[in-house]
Amino acid sequence: MQFWAQQPRRNDSGAIEEAVIRVFGNTQGLKASQVRQLERLFRRNLPADRILNHDFARHLTEISHEIRRQVGVLVDRRGEVSHVMVGTASSVELPDWGRLRAGRGRLRGLRCIHTHLGEEQLTRDDLTDLALLRLDAMVSIAVTADGLPGLAHIAALRPLDPGGDTRGIQRLDPALPARIDFDFQAWIRALEEELARGVVTQEVGAGERAILVSVSAGRRAEELETHVDELVELARSARVEVVDIVTQQRARVDPKTVLGRGKLEDLVIRAFQSDVDLVIFDQNLTPTQARNLAELMELRVIDRTQLILDVFAQRARTADGKLQVELAQLRYRMPRLAQRGDRSLSRLAGGVGGRGPGGSKLEEDRRRVRDRVARLERELQRLRHHREGRRQLRNRRGVPLLSIVGYTNAGKSSLLRALSRSEVHVADEMFATLDPSSRRLRFPRDREVVLSDTVGFIRDLPPDLIAAFRATLEELRDADLLLHVVDASAPDMDRKIEAVRSVLDEIGLSAKPELLVFNKIDRLPRGVGQSIAARLGGVAVSALEQRGFEELLERTGDALWKDELPD
Repeated sequence: MQFWAQQPRRNDSGAIEEAVIRVFGNTQGLKASQVRQLERLFRRNLPADRILNHDFARHLTEISHEIRRQVGVLVDRRGEVSHVMVGTASSVELPDWGRLRAGRGRLRGLRCIHTHLGEEQLTRDDLTDLALLRLDAMVSIAVTADGLPGLAHIAALRPLDPGGDTRGIQRLDPALPARIDFDFQAWIRALEEELARGVVTQEVGAGERAILVSVSAGRRAEELETHVDELVELARSARVEVVDIVTQQRARVDPKTVLGRGKLEDLVIRAFQSDVDLVIFDQNLTPTQARNLAELMELRVIDRTQLILDVFAQRARTADGKLQVELAQLRYRMPRLAQRGDRSLSRLAGGVGGRGPGGSKLEEDRRRVRDRVARLERELQRLRHHREGRRQLRNRRGVPLLSIVGYTNAGKSSLLRALSRSEVHVADEMFATLDPSSRRLRFPRDREVVLSDTVGFIRDLPPDLIAAFRATLEELRDADLLLHVVDASAPDMDRKIEAVRSVLDEIGLSAKPELLVFNKIDRLPRGVGQSIAARLGGVAVSALEQRGFEELLERTGDALWKDELPD
């Protein structure tokens, strides 16, 4: 049972109003006199400079010994008891007082003191609560056979130590409460000052700080490493500063929290010590997982799909692109809004995973969101008709269409710019191109083609994104030839080729003629790129150094005008 009791009100004379004193928790079966003993804990203040003393500890252990249940209190820095809890013989749960975040680099301002009926040390649950709630300290007092205080165990958070124990928990030597005589006020001030030194002060406009998390879920170690590298690149493209990376190898993800319990505790501590703004998971989170993780860490938690959507939101420039991004975001968030039950629906939040065009128009009502989705779909349908008209006009003119496709950041825009000798936005980051670009390209014998760049693909492309960008991807249907650009220097080149072909198959374009273009051969030893291209039947080029273009144009011309080739 989860329970709490708040500090009682005081009247004008400072006396406690007995009528409002309440003790919540596992009070069933307790005598009225025992409940009154628990209520009197509110009056037993500790000296402000002491984390614990013998008299206070004895009051706790005597009650605990009598009722054979754990008893706990939360004490603020003035030494006043703010909450009283009663548990079972083996545990006591901490209250939920709103879970308001402490200040940056600061602790909660409350310490938990509770009894243990045996001689056990601080349990894993104790340390988890210490980390999750960022308490000043966690203190357990052993109850001896005669009800007197035994050894007290004390733990507190500490700054991240890259050269030592990174779990970030310090334990004081066990001692009898009467022998604990250090100055608590000075100790907690020094601890917070040390924690604050580890906090990186952000400049206005600086990128958000994040911890990245990836679980193997049965994947091989090298595959996990590849996925993490890609997640780092996605975060960089979203202007996020990656502070730390947490990985775990397990057969499957935890259905409630993705990570196992121990690794989750470690993540919570790292997030606190690193003072991050959000946590990004490589796995796509279910609504329940996202909610559980956000509540546990008191941080924004987003998954890979939300990160990709955020990158798209930052890149969208045209009306088409903005509409498609907003539609994808709304479709993705719809089931997550439904999970909130009768709670009010928030507008699209700011920051990574929450930005996007049209966010301010969202209403706090699922029906309004559905209406917005319907309006966007109608608008995109209208734009689809306009595109269809332009395609029919181009087809009547008999101008062949070359569409450049490929994995994100494979160099598609660089190739378009180099071939057409025109200004096209190029950046060494994922999804630098979101809105399609088209240029005319002249071939020998007065031939002309339209060369079109498209949005980059990525593994496990979110279905909502594919659905929203179907209007844009339909441009590929009229392509006479797909130039499939591949980063020849990528260690997982084959996997990326298959990822692109998987998306093409999903939108019904797997039978479209394709020419593999192995780009970035300038990053490989001489001859390696040509060897790869020969093995896979493609063309090796360097868009940066404009190498291999003659063969590329020749192979492209042969494919486009093969009917005109001499017998």
